Amino acid sequence: MRQIREVLRLKWECGLSDRKTGQSLNLSRPAVAEYAKRAHAAGLTWPLPATLDDAALETLLFPLAPVTCGSHPPPDYAVIHRELARKGVTLMLLWEEYKERHPEGYQYSQFCAHYRAYAQGLDLPMRQVHRAGEKCFVDYAGQTIAVCDRTTGELRPAQIFIAVLGASNYTYCEATWSQRLPDWVGSHVRALAYFKAVPQLLVPDNLRSGVSEAHRYEPIVNETYAEMAAHYGTAILPARPRRPRDKAKVEVGVQVVERWILARLRHRTFFSLTELNETIAGLLTRLNDRAFRKLPGSRRERFESLDRPMMKPLPAVPYVFAEWKRARVHIDYHIEVARHYYSVPYRFVGRQVEVRLTANTVEAFHRGGRIASHARSRVPGGHTTVPEHMPRAHREYAAWTPARLIEWAGKTGPATARLVERIMESRAHPQQGFRSCLGILRLEKRYGSSRLEAACMRSLELGATSYRSLESILRRGLDSAALPGRPDPAPIIAHGNVRGPKYYQ
Repeated sequence: MRQIREVLRLKWECGLSDRKTGQSLNLSRPAVAEYAKRAHAAGLTWPLPATLDDAALETLLFPLAPVTCGSHPPPDYAVIHRELARKGVTLMLLWEEYKERHPEGYQYSQFCAHYRAYAQGLDLPMRQVHRAGEKCFVDYAGQTIAVCDRTTGELRPAQIFIAVLGASNYTYCEATWSQRLPDWVGSHVRALAYFKAVPQLLVPDNLRSGVSEAHRYEPIVNETYAEMAAHYGTAILPARPRRPRDKAKVEVGVQVVERWILARLRHRTFFSLTELNETIAGLLTRLNDRAFRKLPGSRRERFESLDRPMMKPLPAVPYVFAEWKRARVHIDYHIEVARHYYSVPYRFVGRQVEVRLTANTVEAFHRGGRIASHARSRVPGGHTTVPEHMPRAHREYAAWTPARLIEWAGKTGPATARLVERIMESRAHPQQGFRSCLGILRLEKRYGSSRLEAACMRSLELGATSYRSLESILRRGLDSAALPGRPDPAPIIAHGNVRGPKYYQ
């Protein structure tokens, strides 16, 4: 309309020709002539009346032709609006069905024009076309409700989670203590259980619990949130940053909940989250059963007829909350999770793994494959180790105990067993002597059991209870030598006058 005003100004006030006016405004000459012709026919002169705004000027120059529809009634636009929410239904299909019933009715262009005029009279969110069972919009209300501690009287704010289905406006809401990841995912699980079905898409705001990194084109969804969506067979489509119209449905849903539920609770005092949610559930039922003002039916009726038939069934079991973390495998083939250490196969030492943490289990994944699974432990600083995750040498070492080492040494001889026991007793922890004891027992392969037993006996008599001392005795052949300061034992004399041991029996 601004351009038409400029056309009339240049022609009537400045006296330019149609061609020069068109060149000035980048219009064709016939278009300039058409605008001037319509203005003359409408009886306009320059300057235009001050009261003639753009809308009035458009109506005056381009009036809508009266439409006749014979004796047939006009279409039921409320039904058309509802049918458009069904998957695959278009205005062309509805017009063809209308023409089959009323051959003398509106043509397609007028059919669409009248429907759009009807749709403009609805509320803004209702003008958007949402396919049945397609989208569920989720967000938190800006308003909170205080819950009072019976003992201290302290008031703690509770957050209000809201989920709204696109086609039917069917609404779910509940109170949680926070907007953190466990509450965020838990609210989704309970919302889908309330719907008893799963939509094709979840449309969240860019809340940190749901979207790790907001982006206009490629947002990064939190791993736990994505795992929950995969469990239910749905997808996540975050709203674009700073684009509230992408989630206008839930914005209006938040407004409805604040006015219809939270406002009614402003004078109530609640002493537990359970009590608050029970009250909200009662008001939520009334809200979903309440009739629309501008559309036929209620939220529940539209949900049963539109959304629910097109939604997916719930899985057999609900999603169990699991938190995902990243951890690097230490040199001792353990990862640290919540101040506890869990083993993974030793070949992954130095690599980064993904950890799935639930209330009862800890699972480690590498490149999408699970490499370890443990029962969750609450012992800080403790270790949970699976023997199969250890190298073979470590498994053999871990299998040794003080009693087992002494028993093995006793097969060589009592002196060997006493030496092994003496070495472990000399350490603050027996395990600190395992390496020395294993080294002593391996000396049998090189020197034989007889020499090892003799060397252990010599080592005990000298008080040299160490692997180095024992190995030195064997290497230098001292196991058969007399101890320093002691004479060699007298040789046995064979003589006829020497009485033997049987003489005294």
